[in-house]
Amino acid sequence: MDKGSIRKRKESQNGSTDHTEHTNGTKNVGLVSGICLIVGTMIGSGIFISPKSVLLYSGAVGPCLLIWAACGVLATMGALCYAELGTMITKSGAEYYYLMEAFGPILAYLYSWTTVMVLKPSSFAIITLSFAEYASTPFYSGCTPPPVVTKCLAAAAIFLIVGINCLSVKLARYVQNFFTAAKLLIIVIIVVAGIVLVAQGNTQNLSNTFDGAAPSFGAIGLLTIISFDLLQNLPRAIIIGIPLVAVCYVLVNVSYFTVMTTTELLQSQAVAVTFGDRVLYPVAWIIPLFVVFSTFGTANGSCFTAGRLAYVAAREGHIVKIISYINVKRYTPSPALLFNGIVTVFYIIPADINTLINYFSFAQWVFYGLAALSLIVMRFTRKDLHRPVKVPIVIPVLMVLISCYLVIAPIIDKPELEYLYCTIFIFSGLILYYPFVYRKVKWGHKLMRPITMHLQLLMEAGPPDHIE
Repeated sequence: MDKGSIRKRKESQNGSTDHTEHTNGTKNVGLVSGICLIVGTMIGSGIFISPKSVLLYSGAVGPCLLIWAACGVLATMGALCYAELGTMITKSGAEYYYLMEAFGPILAYLYSWTTVMVLKPSSFAIITLSFAEYASTPFYSGCTPPPVVTKCLAAAAIFLIVGINCLSVKLARYVQNFFTAAKLLIIVIIVVAGIVLVAQGNTQNLSNTFDGAAPSFGAIGLLTIISFDLLQNLPRAIIIGIPLVAVCYVLVNVSYFTVMTTTELLQSQAVAVTFGDRVLYPVAWIIPLFVVFSTFGTANGSCFTAGRLAYVAAREGHIVKIISYINVKRYTPSPALLFNGIVTVFYIIPADINTLINYFSFAQWVFYGLAALSLIVMRFTRKDLHRPVKVPIVIPVLMVLISCYLVIAPIIDKPELEYLYCTIFIFSGLILYYPFVYRKVKWGHKLMRPITMHLQLLMEAGPPDHIE
C-alpha cells in the first residue's frame, strides 16, 4: 500500500493527518472515557487482593484500617509533588523527563528501562493473576485453584486484552467504560452491605481492634507498600478524588470485617467472594462476577498505558526500533502492545501474586522517591522554570524519607531474593546504555534489519513519521 492511499484513507476516516494523535488515541478518547481510564487504573485489583496481606502483617483490625487511611494521606502528598512536577515540565513522559531534568540521561534511561521491562509488565501480571484467581475460584469450592489453571487463564486474559487494544482504540475505550462501571458498582454494593450490617449491630469484629497488634519496624513498611500498591496511579489523578477513594477502601475493609473474623479473612482464598457468600446468598455469584469484571477492566487500562510507554521508550532509542512502529491500518502501537504482553506472560510463569507485588512495589518506590527528590533538586538548579503549582518543600522531603523507609525497612526486616533480583536488573540496563544509547553503536544492525522487516510485514506496522 503506497503512502498516498494511506493518507487518503486516513483523511476520509478521521478528517486529520496527525499520526501522533491516532497513535496516542487522544482523538478517540473523550472526556468521559478519559475519566473512566483514570478511575479504572486508580481502583485496581488491590482492594480484592491486598486486604489479606495487610491484615497478615499488621496483626489486627485497627492497625489494618489505619494503614489504609495512611495510604490515602501518602497518595495525597505524592499527588501534590506530581502536580508541581507536571505543571513545571509539561512533556509527555512524566518521570522520565523529571529525572532527565534533575539528574541527567542515565537515571532517566534506567527509569525507562525498568518501567518497560519490570514495572508495567509486573503490574499487568498482578492484575491478570488476580482476575484468574477470582474467575477460577467458584469452580474449585473449598480448595485453591491449581496454579496451572490460574496461570493459563491469566495468559489467556493477557492476549485477549492485548488483542482488543491492537484492534482499536475505540474498542478499548468501550471495554474500559463498561468494566469501570462494573467496578464502581461492586464497590458500592460491598460498602452499602457493610453499612447495613453495622447498623444491624454486626460490630463484634470491630471491637478491641488493636488486640494482638505487634507489627515490626520492617513489617509496617512492607504492609504499607502492599496496601499502597493499589494507589500507585493516584498521584496523577485529581487531588480531591484521592481521599475519597481512600475512604472508599477503608469502608470496603470495614465491610469485610463485619462478616469475617481476622482468622477467617486470612484463610479466605478470595476475600470478596467469601463476603458475598455470607451476605448476598442466594445471589452471591454477583460478587465474583463483578470482581472479574473489575480486574479485567483494570488490566485493560494497564495495557493501554503500558503499550504507549513502551512506544515512547522505543522512539527515544531505549529499546529496539520496531516497538516504536504503529499499525498502518488501525493506527495503534501494536508492536509495543504485543511486546508488553509477551513480557507479562513471562512474569506470570514462575511467580505468585505476593512475589510479584514485592518485586513490583520495591522498584516502584525507588522511582517515586527519586521523582520527589528531583522536585527538591530542581528547586535549586532550575529556578527559572515556571511553577503554576508550588508545594511546600517539606512535602517532597517527607516523600523522599518515606520512600527510603519503604524501600529499606522491608529488606532489613525480611530479606528476600526478589529485592536483589530487582536491583540487579535495574542496573543491568547500564550494560546496554553505554554502547547502544550513548554511543549509538549499530552492532547487530544487519541481523536486526531483516527481523524488523519481517515483523513489519507480519504486524502491518511502519514508522509513524512515514504514515501520513
